[in-house]
Amino acid sequence: MEDFKVEEKNEKLTDKNTLLHQIQFMTQYINRLKAKQASKTEIDAVSSYIEQLKQELSVYIRNGDIPPKASLLLKPPKGTRDYGPEQMAVRNKVLNDIISVFKRHGAVTIDTPVFELKDVLTGKYGEDSKLIYDMEDQGGEILSLRYDLTVPFARYLAMNKISNIKRYHIGKVYRRDNPAMTKGRYREFLQCDFDIAGQYDPLIADVECVRIGYEILNRLDLSNFCIKINHRALLDGLFEACKIEASKFRIICSSIDKLDKEPWELVRREITVEKGLTEEEADKIGSYILRSGREELVNLLLKDEFLMTSNSAKKGLEEIQQFLHFCTIYKISYKIKFDLSLARGLDYYTGLIYEFVLESKNKDESVGSVAAGGRYDNLVGMFDPKHKTVPCVGISIGVERLFSVIETKFSKETEKVRIIDTQVYVASAQKNLLEERMKICCELWSNDINAEQSYKKNPKLLQQLQYCEEYKVPFAVIIGERELEQGIVKIRNISTREEEDIVRENLVSEILKKLNLNL
Repeated sequence: MEDFKVEEKNEKLTDKNTLLHQIQFMTQYINRLKAKQASKTEIDAVSSYIEQLKQELSVYIRNGDIPPKASLLLKPPKGTRDYGPEQMAVRNKVLNDIISVFKRHGAVTIDTPVFELKDVLTGKYGEDSKLIYDMEDQGGEILSLRYDLTVPFARYLAMNKISNIKRYHIGKVYRRDNPAMTKGRYREFLQCDFDIAGQYDPLIADVECVRIGYEILNRLDLSNFCIKINHRALLDGLFEACKIEASKFRIICSSIDKLDKEPWELVRREITVEKGLTEEEADKIGSYILRSGREELVNLLLKDEFLMTSNSAKKGLEEIQQFLHFCTIYKISYKIKFDLSLARGLDYYTGLIYEFVLESKNKDESVGSVAAGGRYDNLVGMFDPKHKTVPCVGISIGVERLFSVIETKFSKETEKVRIIDTQVYVASAQKNLLEERMKICCELWSNDINAEQSYKKNPKLLQQLQYCEEYKVPFAVIIGERELEQGIVKIRNISTREEEDIVRENLVSEILKKLNLNL
């Protein structure tokens, strides 16, 4: 079908099933064309053919032969996904672990709208601005879906005149990108951000942000990562020493930042052929940005006479040197890799930048960057009427990629993920005990115990106990005619299958005691 030509498909398709199949097939085909960035003429021709098919199908819809929605392709939009109960159980565990680390470091939380005025987002992301989702005019306001959580945070600080805050924010963001969903790359995805705003002594807040990312990945049992670091001042100083025009600094950075995915030969071609550097300038830059190491590389570069002609490069290296010292104190230096190719294409970074990269022996399982951040001291000033700056530093956790890795780990385990938080299942051993079950459920709910029961009036006991085992409910409270006559209830430990009779009035206290022991 890749050689599809509209002019060869003019015959009328009269069978309704053929029409439905063709519409579905051509919709998928046009998505592939768009992904390959095919010409507008080719895409328009296929779109026109799809409309022709829909017109022919409308005859069957009007005649009532097929329902109006039958031609709808049921799937989430490209670059998005649905999450079922098992996936949500994994997500909630990951998010709870992340939030616990954020709270450990003293952060409060905020929320901002999922869309912003377009002018708020414009000019903050460099070349990536083309990935912003624009919306139609909404009552006189030109809006866009938020690209990240950092720019809305800066707008929030400027609008509310806040000069000091340590906050975390969890929310969905949107990017009009070509998704790679098998690697956790989406158009709609969740971000978890931690930021420290305020005027403090150098690098103390920066190293804590990196420590936070370290704690999160270790808490999630993802210890196979490295932390790449670099400094915008060092990159700017390198370009300055190479006598490159200041106007080209950011666009060159966006190319350099591709070195983790593309070989130097392709990046070199891009910065010479497409971005105007001479081959000599490109080779000079390449002699530096292809280096990586730790303290020994910093010390070597501080003695580099060519690089030290730039005060900006010197400042960047000195700050990296101090940062590495702090990393030793926080016991994370063994994970740090000073990498001059780390360029972080966003326009707003001003100081130290960092990226957490998951490593794998199997390239097919490689996920890449799962967290990143850095210092951005000028962003708030862009929104303040008097251009008052608020120094900021932060880290953003790419949770969708983390979910992808953790889901893969769970899929290889035999033990089923627990998807409900029910602590007690109220079961009956005989018929006509619905109201007694309801009374027990009500008592348990009133004491903050997670309880449920069957919605059948007379369920079979075996089916009730099988439900407990399938969904890993720890305890069952069982009542029957004997229990009612003697004023007792039976508590069953689902995992051990041990049963115990207790006085009915002591039910809540006994359940709470057993739940505490079961933690």
